[in-house]
Amino acid sequence: MNTQTILITGASSGIGKITAKYFAEHGWNVAATMRTPAKETELKQIPNIKLYQLDVTDEASIAKAIEDAIKDFGKIDVLINNAGYGAVGIFEKATKEQIQKQFDTNVFGVMNVTRQILPYFRAKKGGTIINVSSMGGRITFPLYSVYHATKWALEGWAESLQFEVRQFGVRIKNIEPGAIKTDFLGRSMDIFKKESLKDYDRYEEITTKNMDESYKSAPDGRVVAKTIFKAANDSSFKLRYPASPQSSMFLTLRKLLPLGVFNSIVGSVIEKGFKN
Repeated sequence: MNTQTILITGASSGIGKITAKYFAEHGWNVAATMRTPAKETELKQIPNIKLYQLDVTDEASIAKAIEDAIKDFGKIDVLINNAGYGAVGIFEKATKEQIQKQFDTNVFGVMNVTRQILPYFRAKKGGTIINVSSMGGRITFPLYSVYHATKWALEGWAESLQFEVRQFGVRIKNIEPGAIKTDFLGRSMDIFKKESLKDYDRYEEITTKNMDESYKSAPDGRVVAKTIFKAANDSSFKLRYPASPQSSMFLTLRKLLPLGVFNSIVGSVIEKGFKN
């Protein structure tokens, strides 16, 4: 049997770690990359998973991780661009540095890794690049303007890139989760703060509370891992894969409804309790 190999970024926690374990459970070789693999204890105990140091903002670490994974496993069949986080809050409170860091990881980081693996996929005449995007790459919610900007950029970039690489048998696939129970709301989130700016306080308090409520009934990351696995085994050139019932519902509504109507639905849920 020709065992398939994935390389996944951001595998130290959340969706990345769950996905690494899911693929390993299904017989794949997994090159699980992260910024500090020395801290990871669980994944290193799984026989068909190997850990590699990779920072998506560091070109040298990307090149070495790809080279070492190919040396260890003989090949890479699928790249999963998973590394990312959320920088959220009132836009006026965001610093230039926070905005830059969000784009450096969520957009430029994905581009960095993809650009380095494309020569390999071109040479082998095939490969699949899977990007963990978000339903927030095609719809929007309050407080997430910078995060949405990165995911909308990712969606547009991938939609264009697929034209260029299809001739080499390279498939581009975007996974679009909705709310998922991971550490996204905790360790992985950067909150914009500016104590001197009080004008948004009531709006921020109400919308944050309503957003947090929406996560209480959210599925865990395994639903995303299953969708990624489905995409990795899909030989078609399908681009987008909603990764939860919530995502499917919202994306369908956005497609069917005028923007004003759709936004009023979002507002009725996320802005509930706030009046201008």
